[in-house]
Amino acid sequence: MRIFDVAAALLAVSLVSPAFAQTPLVPAPVEQHAMMLHSDDPVLAANKKLVYDMYRTVLQAGQWSRAREFIAEGYIQHNPNVVSGRAALEEYIRNSRPAVEVEDTIKLPLISIIAERDRVALNFVKPEKDEDGNTYYTTWYDMFRIENGKIIEHWDPALKTPAMLTFNPNSTRMKQ
Repeated sequence: MRIFDVAAALLAVSLVSPAFAQTPLVPAPVEQHAMMLHSDDPVLAANKKLVYDMYRTVLQAGQWSRAREFIAEGYIQHNPNVVSGRAALEEYIRNSRPAVEVEDTIKLPLISIIAERDRVALNFVKPEKDEDGNTYYTTWYDMFRIENGKIIEHWDPALKTPAMLTFNPNSTRMKQ
């Protein structure tokens, strides 16, 4: 009877406790980025390319002065660290990262590009640190709404951060 009680208790704990390991996140090889941009629907393909090119140019390379090529003036921002409007995004980029050369691909570990109607979502692998300083991996997403060939709205899971941030181009994280 005692072995049965111990086994039942272990089973109950395993059903309600989170696992101590995670399934590894696997980004797509950079060589597959072009394939992810494809769609049989030319509007969805154009929307994916617009978002991908904006990400490479404005967010990754810090080319804030090129934002008008991709972003509508009335841009709506749902990230709590940036106010709405293209000018505010330009200022945020200018103050948070250095301008560097635009690369052919997104450097962050990209999992997928998903497009539906007027929305495009990019999903990434994101390294984080736990309370003991150990690195673990989670996912990040950026979703954009396109209107008249420009990005008009943005969503992500960002939390409020201190006002002065610098961008580490070798990381997915902003650093103080």
